[in-house]
Amino acid sequence: MNRLAGILIVVSTLTGCAVYYGQRLDQLYGPADPARYDRPPRDDERLSYWRDVKPILDGRCVVCHGCNDAPCQLNLASYAGVTRGSRKDNVYDASRLKVADPTRLLLDAQSNAEWRKTGFYPALNERAMSPEANREASVLYRLLRLKQRHPGADGATLPGNRFDFSLDRAQQCPSIEQMDGHERAFPEWGMPFGLPALSAPEHDVLARWIEAGAPYRDPPPLSGAHVERVAAWERFLNADALKVRLMSRYIYEHWFLAQFYFDDLPGDESFQLVRSRTPPGQPVDVIATRRPFDDPEAARVYYRLRRNSETPLAKTRMPYALNAERMARLKSWFVDAPYEVAAFPSYSPEVASNPFVAFRQLPVNARYRFMLEEAQFTLMGFIKGPVCRGQLALNVINDHFWVLFARPDDEAAELDAEFLAREAKNLRLPAEHESAARLLSWLQYDRLESDYLSAKSAYLSRRFGAGNPPTLAVLWDGDGRNPNAALTVFRHFDSASVVQGLIGERPQTVLVLGYPLLERIHYLLVAGYDVYGNAGHQLATRMYFDFMRMEGEMNFLGLLPRAARQDVRDRWYRGASSQHNERLRNIDAFYSQETGIAFRTVDPLAELYALLKSRMAQLSGERYALAGSGLGGAPLATLAGLSGLRGRSVFHLPEAAFLTVRDPTGGSHHFTMLSNNAHSNVAELVGEKGRRLPDEDDLLIVNGFIGAYPNAMFVVGADQLTDFAETVRRLASEDDYRRLLSRYGVRRTDQRFWALSDELHLAYRRWAPREAGLFDYNRFENR
Repeated sequence: MNRLAGILIVVSTLTGCAVYYGQRLDQLYGPADPARYDRPPRDDERLSYWRDVKPILDGRCVVCHGCNDAPCQLNLASYAGVTRGSRKDNVYDASRLKVADPTRLLLDAQSNAEWRKTGFYPALNERAMSPEANREASVLYRLLRLKQRHPGADGATLPGNRFDFSLDRAQQCPSIEQMDGHERAFPEWGMPFGLPALSAPEHDVLARWIEAGAPYRDPPPLSGAHVERVAAWERFLNADALKVRLMSRYIYEHWFLAQFYFDDLPGDESFQLVRSRTPPGQPVDVIATRRPFDDPEAARVYYRLRRNSETPLAKTRMPYALNAERMARLKSWFVDAPYEVAAFPSYSPEVASNPFVAFRQLPVNARYRFMLEEAQFTLMGFIKGPVCRGQLALNVINDHFWVLFARPDDEAAELDAEFLAREAKNLRLPAEHESAARLLSWLQYDRLESDYLSAKSAYLSRRFGAGNPPTLAVLWDGDGRNPNAALTVFRHFDSASVVQGLIGERPQTVLVLGYPLLERIHYLLVAGYDVYGNAGHQLATRMYFDFMRMEGEMNFLGLLPRAARQDVRDRWYRGASSQHNERLRNIDAFYSQETGIAFRTVDPLAELYALLKSRMAQLSGERYALAGSGLGGAPLATLAGLSGLRGRSVFHLPEAAFLTVRDPTGGSHHFTMLSNNAHSNVAELVGEKGRRLPDEDDLLIVNGFIGAYPNAMFVVGADQLTDFAETVRRLASEDDYRRLLSRYGVRRTDQRFWALSDELHLAYRRWAPREAGLFDYNRFENR
């Protein structure tokens, strides 16, 4: 009997027994009341949720149970998530034929009773309150207790026939009615799943809290200064003038994922911008729609700053500073600028999904400046936002590439506006079909993109004629101060990261984005993408971004000599399909003008990379430089020599690993090891393994932390770095890598795991206090 068949039999047995156990629980503890935790018992100084309980939940539970892709949709990052409980289906499902109902915490339902109607069932006891009932009728308690009884072996690789850590694994997600059978069938599956058990003191705190009925109290009220800042921004965004209302609609559709903070005020308070039916001064009545541009079905929308209650997670942390200077810039771009708004655009899908139609009355340069000012945040929207999960969404990008931006040009803004107005019909996006696109709808957008590129080519030829060839001056330099002008993106198979600066010496590709392309990426992958949409919607979105990536690359190729462009393009698309080759068979067909850059070597691509690094050096800083770690001498030289390693030895390393180096004085230095996988091309939807080029893989080691999902952790003494580096260089098999792990790794079963995890989180907060959030261990390897 294979493993899947065995699990199906067990599940069937558990389901059959659930009715009996449910009746027994009702007899022992009474019927369930889903409204119980709408009025939880109040905690006190003896056992405080905020002081005693939440730090344990965060450090031991939220690192696997947070956000959309939490197993069983059990989100423990807030009290509301703990009391909401679990659900058996997955949010991410690339094979979904029908649109699913969204289950966004704090948005799509406002009480546990509402969540129960959508299929969620409790993790805590919802029956009569007593210490026994709170233990025995709590899934959370019993899974924690199960782990205490079966903690597992120290440092061992867990057997694959009993433990599946793949993201698409079959999940059990037992309800309390199924727990007796679950404990018998899967005694090793206590929580934390596949990780070390909680310490006795940690377990005792959570056990006493659950026995006491999960007491809770609201956080302290906001300070007067915070209340004043919130009020000022809500007044600014909700003025009655039509200009302001259109500006605020545009801003909201770009800011809805942000965690806002006031950079001149102390503390860790953050806020989310939401649409509300109620004006400032009244309690927020949130308008929950699938997409930020969907019809709110309200006579007037108000934009409100709602206080965040969830623990910050590295995978969704998108901080955004609000201050007087930012408000003044927004006012100058959108309110004081000399233009008129004649009518408010409709929310019909064909209008609202196309920003070039919905916001055509707003100045183009204002829109572009707004997005550029925080370009890292703009790109984070699709790196950390709704498509942060899944290979389908991310195998359309390379593992390591740079992103640069066209310089805002006030003089050309009116020409750009006229061009975009003419091309609006060709700039339609898949979201116009809402969440249920047809499987072949991308063919329609392929034709639209071809027509748009033809028009764009003619436009660029007029704008950059022989007397005005493009040079590095066409690229935004951040106005000499803004580090968002140069970004690096790393793909870690089915997750990704975007950081400021041009990291690495030779990226796998480069994108140059202007306003139309940047805006389309946002409305394609962030504002217009629905993770609950059907397979057609997801496929059309993925295929459309293929167009966006190629267009950004073609913008970059225009900086190279004409004679070198096709060779570079051909190398980036080795083995691509006839469709892609037809689109890109001749780069001159897109842009035939010669570059204005005077190249001096026989390798213009490498020369251009060096010129870009030099131009952006003052903006990139030393944050990720190895020397910034404080490690020096021979150990630093050893790490620097290992970074840049290329070839099959890198193939055996995980995509993202944290490396901690202990120096002789007792100090610790933290680095990220990024294994950049090479592909013949990333233009195909399927067959990624067949397009892998292990001989071209490369390793990059940086100071600090990149990536929300570490796949492995290593701890190496400074005096051991030479051996560690040589062992990595000699990796030739999976067995070699396992020996490396046995000597220097901290496996998921290692009793040092939680202490190291705590150390890394503390170091992350010190290194990047605004950006830091909890790492997620759902992708931590079992090797």
